[in-house]
Amino acid sequence: MDITEITARTLLTRSRIPGVEYVINPYLGCGHGCRYCYAVFMRRYARHHAGSPWGSFVEVKVNAALLLRAELARKKHRGRAFLSSVCDPYQPAELKYRLTRQCLEILAEFGWGISILTRSPLVTRDLDLLTGFPEISVGLSIPTDDDRVRRVLEPQAPPIGARVATLKKLRQAGLNPWVFIAPLLPMNPARLHELLSPWAGEVMMDPLNYRGQVRGIFHQHGWDHALTDAYARDTRAALTALFQERERGC
Repeated sequence: MDITEITARTLLTRSRIPGVEYVINPYLGCGHGCRYCYAVFMRRYARHHAGSPWGSFVEVKVNAALLLRAELARKKHRGRAFLSSVCDPYQPAELKYRLTRQCLEILAEFGWGISILTRSPLVTRDLDLLTGFPEISVGLSIPTDDDRVRRVLEPQAPPIGARVATLKKLRQAGLNPWVFIAPLLPMNPARLHELLSPWAGEVMMDPLNYRGQVRGIFHQHGWDHALTDAYARDTRAALTALFQERERGC
């Protein structure tokens, strides 16, 4: 993994995601290296890695905390920030750089609400901060029950079991974590429901939108069926029936 420190010009960005007011991405690039990731387009903005494979580099915005404090000070109204839209805020680099934690401390100081989406158990490191936010949403991305699938498609991301254990810790800390079942990877819906239902307050689902990136990998492993609209429709229907009122949307 090639890690480079950079200074950013902005950090708090207006969002185009429905229901999301602002986004914060403390890192450019992501060490999890998910093979299907939609954020590969971010390579064009990389200072030092424009042609590098996604998942092979991270550019660390070392001035993130200074930027965020200045940007929040200029805001007339309190808002809500989402961490993060094109990287994982708790990817491995966060263990050293602690940029996400610094941002959380500043957001709490200014009274902002937060939403977090991650694949990483590292989020529990910040429970002391997270449990103090009056307005907070924490989600775990868990797109399959099968860790063999995870090892192929999310080779550098935490195991599925570790993510489920993280959900449990978040729930036991008094939070109401939710799960993003996205994209809908090869899975056993009943098994995934069994793993998640004790701990997830809500679930959200989304199909595999970037099928071209992984078509060859799916074919190699005999997963061609999981690239079809029918698979996405049937899997969503099965999960919806299992979760019932917990199904948040699609």
